[in-house]
Amino acid sequence: MKQEYFILQKTAIELGDMIRNKEITSVSLTNMFLERLQLAQYGLNAVSEITAETALTQASLMDKEVQQGQFRGPLHGVPYGAKDLLSTVGIPTRWGSPAHADQVIDTDATVITRLRDAGAVLIGKLAMVELAGGGSYSSASASLHGPGRNPWSLTQWAGGSSSGSGAAMAASAVGFAIGTETWGSITVPAAFCGVSGLRPTYGRVSRNGAMALCWTLDKVGPMARSAQDCGVILEAIAGPDPQDSTAATIPFQFIPSTIDGRQLKIGVLQHDYANAQIVQDKFKDALSALGSFGHTFADAVYPEGFPYNELTGLIVNAEGSASFQSFILSDKIKLLADKGQQAGLLTGLNISAADYISAQRLRSQAVKTLNTLWDQFDLLIAPTLLTEAISAEIPFMEQSNPWGGNGGPGNLAGWPCISVPMGFGANNLPLGLEIIGPNWSENTILCLAAQYQKLTEWHRMLPPFPVASD
Repeated sequence: MKQEYFILQKTAIELGDMIRNKEITSVSLTNMFLERLQLAQYGLNAVSEITAETALTQASLMDKEVQQGQFRGPLHGVPYGAKDLLSTVGIPTRWGSPAHADQVIDTDATVITRLRDAGAVLIGKLAMVELAGGGSYSSASASLHGPGRNPWSLTQWAGGSSSGSGAAMAASAVGFAIGTETWGSITVPAAFCGVSGLRPTYGRVSRNGAMALCWTLDKVGPMARSAQDCGVILEAIAGPDPQDSTAATIPFQFIPSTIDGRQLKIGVLQHDYANAQIVQDKFKDALSALGSFGHTFADAVYPEGFPYNELTGLIVNAEGSASFQSFILSDKIKLLADKGQQAGLLTGLNISAADYISAQRLRSQAVKTLNTLWDQFDLLIAPTLLTEAISAEIPFMEQSNPWGGNGGPGNLAGWPCISVPMGFGANNLPLGLEIIGPNWSENTILCLAAQYQKLTEWHRMLPPFPVASD
């Protein structure tokens, strides 16, 4: 396994190239990843279901097509894992919830179908926080599968709610992963686990077949080794879908040359670094690296006058509780692992229609004001978080790490962003760099992140998670 591990470290694009060039078969690569995924299942609590039979059937077909000179694209034959809120025919879709441990939804989510059509091989459903954390869970253990552990340090949290997607990707247990974000559920595990995670524009990717937490905020996106990987994955899963009325008709094609020769004006979001000096130092290094491409920087602040985080929180709580109303009012809610989650979901049912409608009205004004930032800047940039991965053993409220973060305003406005590795903190755990753009600017975001990854090797760094199963 140790020699094979060097193959598993490669980007999804590199793995696809190896399959196309017949340097490796999809079946052999799939078997390598399946063995590795078992380690992630028991060592990281990162896996809900290993889909070996499905994977090997799909991989065999991909190899047959290669032998016939057929190639579906850069993801042809590449094994991946999907967050377990995406439905899959004949495979449990548990939503991370003890109350839904036996749930099977006999349809494939649109994202699953599109990845199969692109030639990707589904090797597993990846663990998550129960119900994607709609009740504001209080600890990392809020999951059917136990606390999502970080492959960089098993005592630390992988982040939520796409914990399994981040951990499995960092541990080289999948070629890439699919996560979802309502408020930080892609960017947080990407930062904590040291991988590249893209939150697309709201509506860029169909949510048909995805568990609904907050229908005006939920987004589906890739988590991978590199920004370029995220680009080719997004191209495969994006696009209109008659089964999702919120899916945009705007097509997406990943264009790696989008910003070649361009000098971007980038707004630097301000944070209090009083207790995060190492984060500030690493961030300054990142700005210096990007400045070598001729990009310029100026301080940026979110326009005053709106409680962005409070608005986002109210909308998440109201819509999340509405999504699960019948479940919340049943005895099954007592099966959830996290008592705070149970209480939060019940409390959400008490949000009045008047308060919700007022929040949405204020949201429209806030978003209009937020979008004035794009009159000044091409993109925004900041540390993803002000902390390394926090403990998986201690309730969140008992930890004093300065989270920081940029999730409230960006998710409220539906903006896309990417978190990429930015080095390591005091405890030798990954830090994240977040690049944010206006709606539909994924190509610009991805290409700036790719420029950064040309000058750094942080995205190639791998955790000390075991490299052999013996």
